[in-house]
Amino acid sequence: MIELAKIKKGDKVCDLGSGDGRLVIMAAKKGAKAVGFEINPFLVLISWLKILLAGVRKNAQVQWRNFWWQDVSEADIVLLYLITHQMEKMEKKLKKELKPGARVISYIFKFPHWQHSFDDKKHRLYGYVL
Repeated sequence: MIELAKIKKGDKVCDLGSGDGRLVIMAAKKGAKAVGFEINPFLVLISWLKILLAGVRKNAQVQWRNFWWQDVSEADIVLLYLITHQMEKMEKKLKKELKPGARVISYIFKFPHWQHSFDDKKHRLYGYVL
């Protein structure tokens, strides 16, 4: 996902459902300001520890939040791994909040009304540019 997103220094990256924080950490190592939203408090704690150990605390954070309620309008890049029945709702949220030119990378599942702009079929990744 990180490679396909073409993250560069200064990008603002948002990982929706950030799990153990691995993508947030990788994005921060590329020079991005990265934030993850994770609803599972145990995974948030693990993420915080991994961020500290990786030495990227200045550019990486994971917040204990429900990503549906978070404003992602500042993001240049959004990373996500949802399931089929959530994709239409997420499509509406991102279309409403993201600025033109923002990139969205989805693992496995495609948005129902958007044509992906680029992909990595081998890894089942789909990229969209708004």
